Parts: sequence; C-alpha cells; structure tokens
Amino acid sequence: MDYGYLIGKKIKEYRELKGWRQEDLAEKAGLSTKYIGYIERGIKIPKLKTFILLANTLGVSANDLLKDVL
Repeated sequence: MDYGYLIGKKIKEYRELKGWRQEDLAEKAGLSTKYIGYIERGIKIPKLKTFILLANTLGVSANDLLKDVL
C-alpha cells in the first residue's frame, strides 16, 4: 500500500474543503508550492515536523490526516 499517496490525498482533501489552492496552503505553511504538489501526489512523504505543520495549518488533527490510511 502506498501510504505517501494516501496521506497526500488526505492533505489535498482537507485543503480543498477550505477552498484553498496549493499556493494558499504553501504560503500559510511556509513551504513551496512545488513541495505541496509533491506531497499531494505521493511523490514525497513529509517528515513528521512538516506533517504536523500541515495539520496545524489546515486546522485538523494528525488523526484526521491518518484516518483510513493506517
């Protein structure tokens, strides 16, 4: 199972629920748009610190992002 893809899909899902573009999430989290795209497509798996940063930026818990993934 490709956990990176599933985590990225969840991040994208919550980003879209907020009506944010990748650029919006990247700016709010202090990350590059390219990196957000890599995460959402499962090309890159964020380190724990970045994962928590993204969860906090999206206003969701780590559990929300991992739900149905593990």
